[in-house]
Amino acid sequence: MKDIRLRDLPTFFRTTNLDDTLLNLCMNVTNEVHKASAVILLTFNALEQDVLSALSSMRNIPPVYTIGPIELLLNQIPEDPLKFVGYSLWKEETECLQWLDSKAPNSVVYVNFGSITVMTLEQLVEFGWGLANSKLPFFWVIRPDLVIGESAILSLDFFAETKEKGIIASWCPQEQVLNHPSVGGFLTHSGWNSTMESLTAGVPMLCWPFFADQQTDCYYICNKWGIGMEIDNDVKRDGVRKLIKELMEGEKGKKMKSKAMEWKKLAKEATGPLGSSSTNFDNLVNNVLLRNT
Repeated sequence: MKDIRLRDLPTFFRTTNLDDTLLNLCMNVTNEVHKASAVILLTFNALEQDVLSALSSMRNIPPVYTIGPIELLLNQIPEDPLKFVGYSLWKEETECLQWLDSKAPNSVVYVNFGSITVMTLEQLVEFGWGLANSKLPFFWVIRPDLVIGESAILSLDFFAETKEKGIIASWCPQEQVLNHPSVGGFLTHSGWNSTMESLTAGVPMLCWPFFADQQTDCYYICNKWGIGMEIDNDVKRDGVRKLIKELMEGEKGKKMKSKAMEWKKLAKEATGPLGSSSTNFDNLVNNVLLRNT
């Protein structure tokens, strides 16, 4: 992986403990992969051609099927039963969609750190004042368990400062939010699902990776795909403010938005009738799943 740094590798690879549970799980899965009927990846060919080329050169690897972005394939199913039961683990608050309707196109910063990421109260406060001081409208999802060992409580001064600009929810229908015309940028933990949903919506990102694959996702977002910028792990409000302003109003932000729209187009092509992901999905069903039943 050209130019990658140690800090960009998944957190469970950066250990000196040979008994580390996740490290050993990854090694065991890798050692056993030759026994599988297929390797299924939630990506698409144009996005990760270097990775796919490397995999194709390996011996004893079963066929690799790229079938992403999976949400675009699901959207093509006319009577998809999951649309009625939903994909979310928690109750989604949909009131935010009406609030987004009242905002100008590409004007809102959407903030969501996913379902697992946690932070300190000090980091939460710095993110909050970074958003407030940007003076831009924002929609922030704050899970009840987002702060380690404490309640995610922001000051009355913060709410007074942002009452005309921002709203907060505990969860939301993220795919709908990212595809809303008013959303212009996504402050994210860089989890793979969020990364793919943002990319397929054509929304550039500010990345604050927490653990697992998120550091590697952030590396590709910022250095390979040209659709994001990284926030330092030592969160400071002025740094957050500056990056938000650059993302939403700066020249670099405009370039990232243009690049994100290019990736959105390629993702749509991959999942179209003759696209690589659609073809791979059909082949996966016919050549692997049905054959093994």
